[in-house]
Amino acid sequence: MTDYRKINNIVGWVVFFIATTVYVLTLEPTASFWDAGEFIACSYKLLVPHPPGAPFYLLVGRLFSMFAADPTQVAWWVNLLSALCSSFTVLFLFWTITILARRLLIKEGAVPTNGNLLLIMGSGVVGALAYTFSDSAWFSAVEAEVYAMSSFFTAIVFWAILRWEAKVGEAHSDKWLILIAYLVGLSIGAHLLNLVTIPALAFIYYFRLYKPTFWGGVVAFAISAVVVVAILWGVIPGLPTVAGNFEVFFVNNFGLPFGSGLIVFVVLLIAAIIFGLRYSIKHTNRVLNTALLCFVFVVIGYSSYMMIPIRSSYNPTIDENDPDDILTFVAYLKREQYGDRPLLYGPQYNAQPVSQEEGAMRYRRGENRYVPTTPKIEPVYDSKDKTLLPRIYSDQPQHIDAYKKWVDLREGQAPTFGQNMSFLMRYQLGFMYWRYFLWNFVGRESDVQNAGVLWFGKSDPNAPDRVLESEARNCFYLLPLLIGIIGLIYHVRKAERDAFVIGLLFFFTGIAIALYLNQPPVEPRERDYTFAGSFYAFSIWIGLGVMGLADLLGKGLKNTQARAAVATVIGLSVPVIMAVEGWDDHDRSGRYHSVDSAKNLLDSVAPNGILFTNGDNDTFPLWYAQEVEGYRTDVRVAVLSYLNTDWYIDQMKRQAYLSDPWPLSLENDNYRQGTNDYLPYVEREQVAAGIDLGQYISLVKQNHPALQVQYGQGTTLLTMPTKNFILNVDQEKVRQMGFVADEKEDEIVSRMQWTINKSLLEKKHLVMLDLLATNNWERPIYFSSTVNSADFIGLSDYFQLEGLAYRVVPVKSGNEEQGFVNKEVMFENMMKEFKFRNFDDPNIFYDENYYRFSANARDKFARLASAYLEEGNTARAKEVVDYAFTVLPGSTVPYDYYTPQFIPIYDAIGEPEKAEQLLNEMAQDSQKALDYFFEKGALFDTEIQTNMVVLQQLIGAAESMGMQDRAAQLQQQFMQYLQRMRR
Repeated sequence: MTDYRKINNIVGWVVFFIATTVYVLTLEPTASFWDAGEFIACSYKLLVPHPPGAPFYLLVGRLFSMFAADPTQVAWWVNLLSALCSSFTVLFLFWTITILARRLLIKEGAVPTNGNLLLIMGSGVVGALAYTFSDSAWFSAVEAEVYAMSSFFTAIVFWAILRWEAKVGEAHSDKWLILIAYLVGLSIGAHLLNLVTIPALAFIYYFRLYKPTFWGGVVAFAISAVVVVAILWGVIPGLPTVAGNFEVFFVNNFGLPFGSGLIVFVVLLIAAIIFGLRYSIKHTNRVLNTALLCFVFVVIGYSSYMMIPIRSSYNPTIDENDPDDILTFVAYLKREQYGDRPLLYGPQYNAQPVSQEEGAMRYRRGENRYVPTTPKIEPVYDSKDKTLLPRIYSDQPQHIDAYKKWVDLREGQAPTFGQNMSFLMRYQLGFMYWRYFLWNFVGRESDVQNAGVLWFGKSDPNAPDRVLESEARNCFYLLPLLIGIIGLIYHVRKAERDAFVIGLLFFFTGIAIALYLNQPPVEPRERDYTFAGSFYAFSIWIGLGVMGLADLLGKGLKNTQARAAVATVIGLSVPVIMAVEGWDDHDRSGRYHSVDSAKNLLDSVAPNGILFTNGDNDTFPLWYAQEVEGYRTDVRVAVLSYLNTDWYIDQMKRQAYLSDPWPLSLENDNYRQGTNDYLPYVEREQVAAGIDLGQYISLVKQNHPALQVQYGQGTTLLTMPTKNFILNVDQEKVRQMGFVADEKEDEIVSRMQWTINKSLLEKKHLVMLDLLATNNWERPIYFSSTVNSADFIGLSDYFQLEGLAYRVVPVKSGNEEQGFVNKEVMFENMMKEFKFRNFDDPNIFYDENYYRFSANARDKFARLASAYLEEGNTARAKEVVDYAFTVLPGSTVPYDYYTPQFIPIYDAIGEPEKAEQLLNEMAQDSQKALDYFFEKGALFDTEIQTNMVVLQQLIGAAESMGMQDRAAQLQQQFMQYLQRMRR
């Protein structure tokens, strides 16, 4: 026994060391795209990230950040947290497999033979390393995200219940259950995914202590469901909600100071727990005592969430939702800003509300009491517009178009139950779960969004280079899947109950999550990381597949040691091939452009500027650069979607490092939640030709009757009385400030006139207009060039391009789409300030997110070169083009949507051979891509449309170069593809 335990520990730690080495070697050195930049920044300074937050992750991340020698190393150390969480996941997976494997081979109390020992260790190593090199686990292990820590909690909790199972009957064995409860509580502070392991844990408990029966199993499942619901809704938002009700009651009804109701609630809760524990001890009720202790330790683990309101009360620079009191904290926990999705019963996409009802009253903190605000309004639908398991529910236009690709939806007809189930099976399960499952254990076609499964071999004569040469094109030749299936069958045959428990874990961490998420048919990114727990469960069966192989080899190989060795060697081929195939696309050790792109965007902005940004990848790297590295903290980054909230506007009105507060005239009463959330367009003849912007903002601030309109019963809204706005300009002041391009100084207008082509103003647009009206050109105002043009609110005709951002200037460009180029400022920025580290290194893999930013940079290089050509400066234009293809060469950065612009530029600078070569290469690539993606189907509409536009641009480029025959040939091919698209 001692030797087995020693060997089990040593081999487990060796596997841990291998996993840690792999993850550290492939670790991203800085903040990656998506949420990583936000999590690193919030870990470094303990800020408040997007709901529902991850406070335990942030606290541990803060500890790791302290090891950084300087701020530029912080990201690596916080990324290391994910690497270690992942390698500990691998360690506990190894020990879980060896526990299960030993049960299959050795009777309790018996000493394993050498052959059995080798087989058990081989199973653990193969299963653990298979998970180590699985696509989703590896992806999460090398960046600062919560999913690696979530997987760690899944692994350690499942291992702990197996340890409890082995200790039942011994003194203090229930301490394992209390440990599990504490770990579950801690996991809430990372991610809620760990809660879905509870049904599997419940059945291990049930099988160990009770004689299994069908109805006993039903009761065990029901109890586990109650526990999940009790934690998910009763503990997490439930306890703070009740505390909030106490707080409002005691403050508003008895006039007590703020916090008194909260204190009363905490005292009563502690008293109830103490009473329950004393009662359980007095009556020797072990089950009640253990249950109460588990509840206490869940709450203790969950208490990491106290960090959120504590830190929010200090008004940090990142303070999403501003949850600094119990009421806003509850809204934060409930993720109220994200809305709800119907789950078991609800309306379909074309359902129209027949009425509306008010939800629970909402309160905000006033001067000495809580003030009621607008209650949440819930639409009411007719029962005929509702269905069980509504899957086709979103009424967003892009979602409706996507629904039609998956099921045969007809205009004006409600989806049938069968169509809902078809969408569930084909998209939500088939495409958004099983495709990811097969990515991990069969192969992946490429890194293109919606890429399919690669079953056999990597060669494909029809695939374009973008797909064929992608490092993410991985093929595992079905080996992980087949050995996992062998392990599943072997497990069912040898230990049906254990196999059932692993099956529950597999189901609830995968398929059940897909059912619960009820995902819409369009996602901004792949979501495979959500199901890492399910892939962890399947890796257990991959490990047990080694034992299944040994069993199959039993007829030919009688020697148990030889049989175990051969099975282990065959099994090791699985993680080996997964490692070889996956290394190049998971190695992020040379990637820097996520942060470089952020710094490049910040450097596009003049000192003390205001920069409007779009979404996650536009913003979170900027937050990292400013909060962690202290880079360009004079620039105020403003996320447009957040500007629809009162708490974010309040934050814009505060000092942030070197950035001054926004000069807004609107007060909190003018933009508080429920006030001026949107202002519909209702034309007034008196101002139809235009209204002075300052006057309009003044009317809004006064809540003037001239702007009011009745909307529904008892509801009054302010309106947008015209789409035409006027802003007077102090021309002399603007000239003295010198921010307009020299050649445009004579074109500075005395008043700006523009049209907002929208049917309503959102709150963010109102605030942007207020900023324009009150700023008086004191602070530079910019839009990131990646912002949706719909949010330009008609100002694009007054844009001046200075890099990767447009500056609002009182000069009419005459080019409503793109503004004009301030050549000297832009040249200084793009040619001297901007960084493009390692984009010319062919050994570094960049995915689609990186290529989107490189494409944007290429577009701006082309704009700059074209601007120099317009003034006849061919030498400077050539310098720009040469530099663009030096830092972003076609050999490492595939030609993109914007590259055709360079064809006429090459011709204009006297390099027609390069122009023609680029034209031919892009034409060939686009045609091959179109043939390939048309065969793949409607899921690749984006790729098809992009390549169609590229082909159209190539036609124009050929015509501009006088290549009429080539243009005609491309036009003919374009029309053929257009016909295919229409079909």
